[in-house]
Amino acid sequence: FTTPLESEAKEVPLEKIRALVEIFHKIKKDYVEEVSDEQLLEDAMKGMLAGLDPHSNYLDGKAYQGLQEGTSGEFGGLGIEVGAEDGFVKVIAPIDDTPAQRAGIKAGDLIIRLDDTPVKGIGLNQAVKRMRGKPGSAIELTVVRDGEEKPIKITIIRDIIKIQSVKSRYLEPGYLYLRVSHFQSRTSEDFKAELEKRIAENGKPLNGVVLDLRNNPGGILGAAVAVSDAFLDEGKIVYTEGRVKDSQLEYNAKPPDLAAGAPVVVLINEGSASASEIVAGALQDRQRAVIMGRQSFGKGSVQTIFPMYDESALKLTTARYYTPAGRSIQASGIVPDIIIDKVKLSAIQIADDNVIKEANLDGHLNNEEGSLEGDGDKKSADDDKSSRETLATSDYELYEALNLLKGMVLLQARTKS
Repeated sequence: FTTPLESEAKEVPLEKIRALVEIFHKIKKDYVEEVSDEQLLEDAMKGMLAGLDPHSNYLDGKAYQGLQEGTSGEFGGLGIEVGAEDGFVKVIAPIDDTPAQRAGIKAGDLIIRLDDTPVKGIGLNQAVKRMRGKPGSAIELTVVRDGEEKPIKITIIRDIIKIQSVKSRYLEPGYLYLRVSHFQSRTSEDFKAELEKRIAENGKPLNGVVLDLRNNPGGILGAAVAVSDAFLDEGKIVYTEGRVKDSQLEYNAKPPDLAAGAPVVVLINEGSASASEIVAGALQDRQRAVIMGRQSFGKGSVQTIFPMYDESALKLTTARYYTPAGRSIQASGIVPDIIIDKVKLSAIQIADDNVIKEANLDGHLNNEEGSLEGDGDKKSADDDKSSRETLATSDYELYEALNLLKGMVLLQARTKS
């Protein structure tokens, strides 16, 4: 008969612990340069966590402070959300209106050099530390990008990164565009306020909403739940499962649906990760929105921050999250209902005098109701055409989302009539 304590003690790999102590002493005694005990122990902790998964790591005091600044919405650096991949740094997404986005960094880029320093081997935390720096200073990133034959060198000027996580505008009367670039501590409040403000401006119920989560690398789980809840009035949004009871949570929607049932299209791409996948998955499973774009990043794990006594912290993966239908997003992502490949349109100018219509034919029958459009109507139609062409060439995915939304509204109206 063995007690649980004795059974647990037998499972402790004493040989490995002896090997660890021996390695520690060998480094102390024989390494070419002197290394402090503190440095060796800190590196050992980093190594333990790095071996678990790309998102678990040890945060020293500065790294922990940087994480807190990032979730609050203001920090110094380049404006890139990154992760580790095969020893390199992979760009999950550039953040809106930041030096990185303006310089041309794209989701999926693999950073292999920071100035003259190879990234492989220095670790994610150290790489992030090197990318941060004094505003106004420059850093050269060498990146490998799909479709490019050789690495690309991109110079970025560091700046103070102030993230406005929620933006909005009307694409056309009644058709609201909502952009969430990051899920931060204030995102839930800002999103609700922005939606309510725009509905009040419209003066009547919305025709439809485009929710843009492209290149949104995620952030705070609670903010993702709140954004999902804004379009739902009941039912499950997301749930998490882990080994300990505290990591087994379920989040449900509460009334009202702030958009009052208006059709919703959600845009995602390969840079949409974590919290943005929660929103897309919830609205897809609950059949509240049509998801358009490209398959998302596939980060379906939950990280918990455990502050330590010395101002450092442990960032540890503690659970997986699941959509209302029980789907795990981990490593598979959200597959859109309608897939849009990466394309860019170029407008082709067609001269009006080269277009022949019925009205141009000799002897055509006149419309019994007369002309269907006056000068004012024609001017308005021309303005709408110009606006559509501009959107189609500047953001084809958004253009397609608006077209789909119009079709959904038209079908909805015909079904009711």
